[in-house]
Amino acid sequence: MALLKRIMRSRPAQEALGFLFAAYLRLVRRTNRFVLDPPDIYDRVGPQMPVIAAMWHGQHFMISFGKRPQDRAAALVSRSADGEFNAIALRHLGVRAVRGSGARDDRIIRKGSARVREKGGAAALRGLLQALAQGEMVVMTADVPKVSRVCGPGIVMLARMSGRPIVPVAVVASRRIDFRSWDRASIGLPFGRGAIVIGEPIHVAADAEGTAFESARQAVENGLDAVHARAYALIGSRDPGARKNGEKTAAGAAQEIA
Repeated sequence: MALLKRIMRSRPAQEALGFLFAAYLRLVRRTNRFVLDPPDIYDRVGPQMPVIAAMWHGQHFMISFGKRPQDRAAALVSRSADGEFNAIALRHLGVRAVRGSGARDDRIIRKGSARVREKGGAAALRGLLQALAQGEMVVMTADVPKVSRVCGPGIVMLARMSGRPIVPVAVVASRRIDFRSWDRASIGLPFGRGAIVIGEPIHVAADAEGTAFESARQAVENGLDAVHARAYALIGSRDPGARKNGEKTAAGAAQEIA
C-alpha cells in the first residue's frame, strides 16, 4: 500500500490523473444541458471584471463551467498532494493555480503569523492580489476546511484589500454523485441537466472593520446559500449540503476556528 501511495503521488501519475479528471469534467460540461441564471448576469458582471468568484467547499469540481472562455482565471489550491492533482486538472481547464491555504482567522492573516506562513497563506494572499491586479478573476472557497457553509474572513479580506467585488457562484447537475464527506461534495455525471447560477456582486469597502466587515461576510454567506438554493431548484433537486435549522452558526464556527 505504501508503494502504491508513492506511485500515485509521483509526478507522472499526478499529471495523468489530472489530465483524465479534466477530460471527464469537459465531458460532463458537453453532455449536460446547462441553464444560466439570471440569463443576463454576464452583461452585469462582465464590466466589473476581474471579480472574486466565491464557492462553497465541496462544490468546486464544476465551478470552471461558470467561467466565460475569454476570462482569465486563477484559483487558490492547497499545497497538499491532493492539491497538486487539483492544480494539474485546473491547468487543463484553463485555470491557473495559486498554491497555499487560506487562514481561518483574519487576525492571523493581518499579522502574518508563523501559522499562515507554514501553510503558505501569506504567499497565497499576495499571489491572489497580484492575479487580480493583472486582470485575472480569482476563484476560491468562502468557507474554511472542516467548517462547511460558514463564510470565513479570508475572502472578505481579499475583497477589501483588492477593491474587487465578490460574486457567489453555484454549478450543479441533476445527475451527480453526492459524497458523504464533511463538505457534502458533489460531482456531476454526463447526460443530464445542469444550472449555473451567479449572484450579484458584493462590494467590500476599503475601510470595512467590525460591524461593516461582519455584514460583508454575512452577505457572502447568504449570497452563496441563495445561489445554491436557486441552482438546485432549477434542476428539481435538493441541496444535500444545505444547513438545517439548529446547525452550526457563524458565531459558533468562529469559536471553533479561532
